[in-house]
Amino acid sequence: MATAPGPLEATINYAPASLDAEVKPEIQARAPRTAGEARRARTGIDRHGFDIVDARSLDRPASLDTEGVELHRLATAATDLYDDAQVRGIYFPEVIRLVAEVTGAARVEAFDYNLRNATRAERGDPGVQSPVKYAHNDYTVKSGPRRVRDLFPDEAETLLAKRVAVINVWKPISGPVIDTPLAVCDAASIGDGQLIATNLAYTERTGEIYSLGFSEGHRWLYYPQMRADEAMLLKCYDSETDGRARFTAHSAFRDPGAPEDAPARESIEVRTLAFFD
Repeated sequence: MATAPGPLEATINYAPASLDAEVKPEIQARAPRTAGEARRARTGIDRHGFDIVDARSLDRPASLDTEGVELHRLATAATDLYDDAQVRGIYFPEVIRLVAEVTGAARVEAFDYNLRNATRAERGDPGVQSPVKYAHNDYTVKSGPRRVRDLFPDEAETLLAKRVAVINVWKPISGPVIDTPLAVCDAASIGDGQLIATNLAYTERTGEIYSLGFSEGHRWLYYPQMRADEAMLLKCYDSETDGRARFTAHSAFRDPGAPEDAPARESIEVRTLAFFD
């Protein structure tokens, strides 16, 4: 489907500007289900308008090692991505093949996923959440390696002695995506100190993510009207420190031009670990 040229003016929700430097921020792992919960969760959020760039119109395609994001084709043989058995048995191997092909990793492991659909989340479907309208990155310089140790305790130190990356694969379940598309902050535009370590509190454990502090220099990208056979690869952690993108940030956002009756965005995001020789 053809897309209109030029940036889209929209709002991005950032970490509160008044964070106490002495107190590490904490958010709950479960995304708000209802509109009321979402309003309460947004209290204190730092909102800023941006021209969000159509990444399809860039002179050079965005890349994992520069902007922290790439777009690829990913059709799936799975017939129901809300079915856990199909996700793990059919879709995970497809994602693993794509990440290995794109990155050149010697080994790729898919270890987790989430499903986003506001309509299903509102009615309480298990395992389904609403899109997250908050600028964040799923892993930090501490929690990236910790995930390797959690998942592969017997191999962890050997694996961590070489390059390791966390690559998320985000794909629409149905398309084109019109309601609450996903925006990605160009990793090259994120300055020192703008990624804020934040506790992510689960019932049984506490993880760590990065919240994003506001800068007017941030450059936000998105792929308009993504199809169900397209996928974004997102760089969420990279142990390599040679100047390539190590982290980026992403957030769902409201497209002010989307019709009120646009179908709720349906998406699946798979987290993978890529290990390099």
